[in-house]
Amino acid sequence: MAEEAKKLAGYAAVDNHVQNNQVVGVGSGSTIVYAVDRLAERVRQEKLNIVCVPTSFQARQLILQHGLTLSDLDRHPELDVAIDGADEVDAALTLIKGGGSLSPAHRGCLTQEKIVAGCAKHFIVIADFRKDSSVLGQQWKKGVPIEVIPMAYVPVSRTIAKRFGGEAVLRMAVSKAGPVVTDNSNFILDWKFEHAQNWKEVNTAIKMIPGVVETGLFVGMAERVYFGMEDGSVRVRDPPVI
Repeated sequence: MAEEAKKLAGYAAVDNHVQNNQVVGVGSGSTIVYAVDRLAERVRQEKLNIVCVPTSFQARQLILQHGLTLSDLDRHPELDVAIDGADEVDAALTLIKGGGSLSPAHRGCLTQEKIVAGCAKHFIVIADFRKDSSVLGQQWKKGVPIEVIPMAYVPVSRTIAKRFGGEAVLRMAVSKAGPVVTDNSNFILDWKFEHAQNWKEVNTAIKMIPGVVETGLFVGMAERVYFGMEDGSVRVRDPPVI
């Protein structure tokens, strides 16, 4: 059910937002696999000229496996659209990203995901129905990922707990001993928060703590989210009009 829902969301995003002669940011995670499948299919069928910029090693491999044109932000610092998944999406389109619980290849590459999303004119998110929440923490229980410089992980986790409550725990690797190491050779803290916050303010405050590289809070970035639903439909959510 969930796999079919992911596919529906991925196909809808690619069909609605990718056009000829575009530079496309390719996100990470299990849902993105379907978006890249559809992208490759359209490139073949419609003879599209598309350049892809990955957010992670996994995304890079996907692009190459599908025979798509690989580039980077050095050559293409401005993207037309970036498509990525999320661990959770709230009513205001605030995202938690970088959990990467399902795939060992998706190693908390939230910093690269945020850089790519920030370079895109349009940032589109794809997810299945399980990621849809009215408030963050409703569905996703593993907390907000925070990428930190290794030497700072203890002081950063203490500062976060003291200032914002909850606890920030070092993410450990599943298949090998020791902590998860990101594509940037950093560590990941998972901040299990206790209650809803002003995410914009909290995101800024956490980023100001020395040693924090980036947070998995994507605030005010997503332009549209496509949710694949259990009944085979796709639900579209745009940001609330303020």
